[in-house]
Formats: sequence, C-alpha cells, structure tokens
Amino acid sequence: MEKIQQQLMKIRGLLDLRIFRVLLFLVLGLILYASMFTNVKPEKMDLRLFSIANQTVRSPVTISDKESTEKKREEAEDSVQDVYYMKKETNENRVDLITSIFDAASEVKKELQDQVNASTGTAQGQEGGNAGSTPSDKEIVDKMKGKLTEEVTRSISDSVLLALVSSSKEELSVAKDVTITAINTVMNRRIPADEVENSKRLVEEELKLTSMSSQLKAAVIELGRYAVVQNEFFDLEATQELREQAKESVEPAKILQGQIIVEENQLISREVFRQLELVGLTDNQQSTLPFIGLALLVMVMVIALYYYFHELKVSGDMKQNYLLLFSIIFILSIVMLKGISLLQQFEFSDLGYLFPAAMAAMLIKILVDDRLAILTTIILALCGTILFSENITSSLNVNIGIYIICSGLASIMFLSKQNQRMKILQAGMFVSLVNIIIIFALLFINNGHYNAKEYTFYFGGAFTSGIIAAILTIGLLPFFEAGFGILSTMRLIELSNPNHPLLRKILTEAPGTYHHSIMVANLAESACEAIGANGLLARVGCYYHDIGKTKRPQFFIENQMNIENPHDRLPPQTSKNIIVAHAIDGAELLRQYKMPKEIVDIAEQHHGTTLLKFFYHKAKQNGNEVREEDYRYPGPKAQNKEIAIIGIADSVEAAVRSMQHPNPEQIESLVKSIIADRLQDGQLNECDLTLKEMEIISNTLCETLKGIFHSRIEYPEITKQKVKQA
Repeated sequence: MEKIQQQLMKIRGLLDLRIFRVLLFLVLGLILYASMFTNVKPEKMDLRLFSIANQTVRSPVTISDKESTEKKREEAEDSVQDVYYMKKETNENRVDLITSIFDAASEVKKELQDQVNASTGTAQGQEGGNAGSTPSDKEIVDKMKGKLTEEVTRSISDSVLLALVSSSKEELSVAKDVTITAINTVMNRRIPADEVENSKRLVEEELKLTSMSSQLKAAVIELGRYAVVQNEFFDLEATQELREQAKESVEPAKILQGQIIVEENQLISREVFRQLELVGLTDNQQSTLPFIGLALLVMVMVIALYYYFHELKVSGDMKQNYLLLFSIIFILSIVMLKGISLLQQFEFSDLGYLFPAAMAAMLIKILVDDRLAILTTIILALCGTILFSENITSSLNVNIGIYIICSGLASIMFLSKQNQRMKILQAGMFVSLVNIIIIFALLFINNGHYNAKEYTFYFGGAFTSGIIAAILTIGLLPFFEAGFGILSTMRLIELSNPNHPLLRKILTEAPGTYHHSIMVANLAESACEAIGANGLLARVGCYYHDIGKTKRPQFFIENQMNIENPHDRLPPQTSKNIIVAHAIDGAELLRQYKMPKEIVDIAEQHHGTTLLKFFYHKAKQNGNEVREEDYRYPGPKAQNKEIAIIGIADSVEAAVRSMQHPNPEQIESLVKSIIADRLQDGQLNECDLTLKEMEIISNTLCETLKGIFHSRIEYPEITKQKVKQA
C-alpha cells in the first residue's frame, strides 16, 4: 500500500502542472472514444443486387423513405373514387319542360277550336254556306312550333305535336299526368351519363303499360324519353379535395433504426437494395460522420468534467487528489461497461442491466461530492446508450441510458445523510428495488411480450446490479481512502471509536484531557452544524486535538488532580515552551500514526498564533524584557471553519470550567468576549467565517454550555451524608 501511495503522490505532483492536467483529460477522452469506436463504426457487408444475404441486416439509422412515401400517396390518391353530385334542378326543369309542351298543346287545341267555331259561324251567315274548314296537319304543327323553342321542336317529331293536339281534352290530361309521373319516378334517381339510355327505357316501359290510343301512347313515350337526361355530374373540386386529404393522411414512410431490411438467406431484390442504399449500407466509401459525431460527444463530456474541476472550490492539493481519484473510478467503470458490452457478441442480449451503475455514483458521492457523482452518472448513461447498442452500429440503446441514470441517482439520493458501511448495503438494496421498477416500466412501455424465464432474467439482473454495486463500493472504499488519504464520513466514524489506540492513550495517560476533549467536541459539533460546516469532522478532530498533552500530561491543569502545579516552580519561558509544544507534539504523533491530514491540521492549528497571556504577564512581572511574539503559539492560524470553531470551543470550555457556579449571563458574556478577542487578534483572518456565522456560533455555544452547566438542586446536609455513605 505504501508503494501505491508513493506512486499516487508522484502522479499528484505532476498534476500540479497544468499541462499534465490537460493531458489527463485528453487521456480520459481517448479512453472514452476508443471504448465506443467499434460501436459507431459502420459494418462492411457484401450486399449486391440479386445476391443472397449472408446475414440479417438491420438499419443503422432512422431515415425517411421518400420514394415509398410518394408511392403510398399515389396509391392512396388512386384509391379515392370520383365524387358525383345529383343536380335536382335538372329534374324540375325537365318536368316543367314536358308540362309546358302539354300546356302548349292544350292552348293550340283551344285556339284551333275557337278558329273552327268562328269559321263555322261565318259560313252559316253567308247564304247558308258550308261549315268552317278543318285546319290541316301542317297548320297544327306550325302552331305548336310557334309555342315551343327551336331546340324543343328539333328534338320532338311533328307526329308527337300532332298527336297531342289531335287528342281530346280528357285524353290529353290523362296523358300529361301519366307522363309527368313516369318522368318524376325515373328522374328522382341518379342518372349518370352511361345510364341515360337505361333510364329512357324505364320511362318507356312504364308508359307502355298505360291505356291510351296507340298514336298518343307513341307520342308520350317519345316525350318521356326526350325528358330523361343525365342528372348526375362529376364533382371535380370535391374529388380533388378528397384526393388531397388521402395523400396527406399517409404517414411519411421511415426505415427505423434496428429495423430488419433483409433476412439471412433472403434475395436482395431491387426494393431491398434501394433501402440498403438509402441507409448507406451499400456505400463502398466508409462515412466519417459517425466518428465525427462520437468525437463531438466525447468532447462535450471532457469539457464538462474539465469545467467542474476548474470551478471546484478546494485547495490545489485536494483538487488534484479528487481529479486522480475520479479518473481511476471513471476508467474502472468504463472498462466494466465495455467488458459487459462485449459479451453481446456471443448472443447474450440485455446484459447491460447487470452493470453496477450505482458503484461509481456511490464512490464519488462518498469520496468527493454529489455534483461530480451526478455528472459521472450522466456520462456513464450516455456511454451505455452507445456501448449496449445490441450489435447495431451507429444506434443508441435509450433504455440502458435511462436505467443507468435512475440507478445512479437513486444511490446518490439514498446516501444523502449518513454514509456508514451498513448504509451502503442498504443503498444497494434500494438501488436494486429502483432497478427492478425501472426495468419493468421500460418493458411495459415498449409493450413487449416476454415469458416467465425472460422476466426472471430481468428481475435477477436488476437485483444483482444493485447488490454488486454496494459490494464493490464497500470493497474499494478502504483502498481509495488509504491510497489518497481521503477523510470520508465512514473513516471519521471509525476514528471516533473509543478503542482507537490514540484515544485509549489519551484516556489512560491524560484522563482530564480526554474529558476536556469530549466536552469541546460537543460544543464544536453543535456550532459547526448550526452554520452548515462539517460537524462530524469537528467532533472527531476534537478527540485528537490535544493528543500532544500525553507527552507531559501533569503540566496541564485538567490532569493536575491532588498534585502541585509544576509551573509554579518553573520560569515563564520554560512553561511557555511546554505548553506550546503540545500542539507541535500532537501533530507529530498524529503523523506517526498516519492520521488524515485534516485531523493533523486541527491539532496543529486550533490555537493559531494566540498569546499565552498568563505566562506572558508573569514574565513581565518578573521584570524581564519580553516580546509578545515569544509567547505566542507558532501557528499557523485556522485555515477553515471547523478548526476556527474548535479553537473557540476549546477556549470557551476551559474558561467556563474554571468559573465557580456560572450563570447564563456570565456564560454569554464570556463567550462573546473570547470571540471578540479572537477577532481582534486576527486569529480568524485566514478562514472564511462571516460575521453572521460568528453570531450563530456564539448563540449555539451559549445554548450548549447552559445545558452542560445548568444549576443543580442543593441537597440538604442529611442527604449529603447519606450520599457520601452510599
């Protein structure tokens, strides 16, 4: 492990240089590109017209098939029947025309009768001459033609006109009714152009059944046939509209990604070859577009990671530590992702659901922070969509992407509070549950039909993924913590175990210091949590902050029980050196035990460069020439909030413990004066505490101290004696 740590230290040293950091990101980009290269590389296949396909070929892309779309639209347009409309006014006009002809015949008949009557009367008045002459057929016809239009007279024979006028009034009335009825009956039906002759015959057949003279029957039959005309006409506008609607209703034809174009051992016909050409599988020159697309995607991923680390608000050493740690976890995840995806070549489909997607998320969440864990999960999901493309080049498996994102986010959410090892196993169970729900949700959304064996496989894969992620996280966590010296929450919990050798050393060699450390830990933890700092780090740091006192425990007042204070016999300079040494000795001892840097910093910095006022003033009272700098701790000053709060809590606890029966007012006054003194002395200048946070810290410390040093009931003397006897 030491050799590994040394190698990691060398690499971290290189990462201090910007060129090596950029080089590391380039390496990550190359690893990403190489892992997905074969999944976007178009396959070279022997696909010739009229040859037999030696394998099943699927479309690598989704593309519109314009030729098929146009063909379907033409078929839809041709399937639309012509629209015809019935012109009802035609029926009315033809009936009115025939009615007019009969009316004209009645008028001519009346006029001729009047003419005959007039002629008869005139003849009788002249010498009892002959009766009036009867009009000739030509005269009758001419009179009828004068009543009708030229078009009608051209279409109707003279015999019809003569027969109508020659009939009696009663016969003419019956003939008119019969003819109009027959015409109405036939013309109320649709009569297209090719049915006109049949409709004429229908009128003729109906009029033949009537009982009238043969001459009149022939006339009305001719009139009936003349009256029947086409009343159904082609509606060009409506037909065009329907054809347009039919064309628009046709969905654009598409060849979908993953769609089978030709089956194995199937003939590559012209239509199949056209589709293969359309998706680019017959192009002998390999397209560079998939490689450009992959390069752009990888570039976005790497830039996102670079921006995150560039904006990360931590020290330079910690940033390089995090970068190297992330790189190892990320590369390990990509290798696992690629390894599982390669098994698809052996016809094992859907193995991507076995990938422990939550492992990287949990490790980075615990060792770094939530934001990087979320970003890593998103990048792994994008990689998964390409790597698990089910042997379909240039395709994306969106289901796997959704699965990885949900799995990773579930683990991050579950580990939001406590990160104990048992919590990781619980997180794995939670992730397994989420995985199962997500897989079945995707299966049901896709409306797939699966048997019990397949459902069992999906269930087992989802469950196994979460458990393996938890096991790998628990197994790899100690390696990363030890190798990178990272102080995780779980490491802090382990360091807080009272059985730790250093804590047992304090307890046995300096019990007063141990009790003091516990009290300071309570104060510092509550103050840190009040302002959002790391309360657990403050507590554990307090346990070890005075470890240096174990070297000379009797020189510190909390360990001086029933003994004389040795400082009373020592010069102030010597006493100062002994007291100041506990911070230096403590840091040295912690380094020997390879304690985390954060704990060492607390032991070294919790006093900052404060002045040992008691010994300073004692030296001045002795009449010696003393400098204030000679009676200060060597520092450095507190570099973060937790150390600053521990220093304040350390002073406050010691000061309050030295008071006889402190009341709340005295406690508040003392706390505020100590904080003010620290501010005025510049001890808080190098940490990022704000004045508002200082006020919160003051109030929190006062509340905690009031709870510790609350007033107690004074027992009566008799009770005291009983207590002593007991």
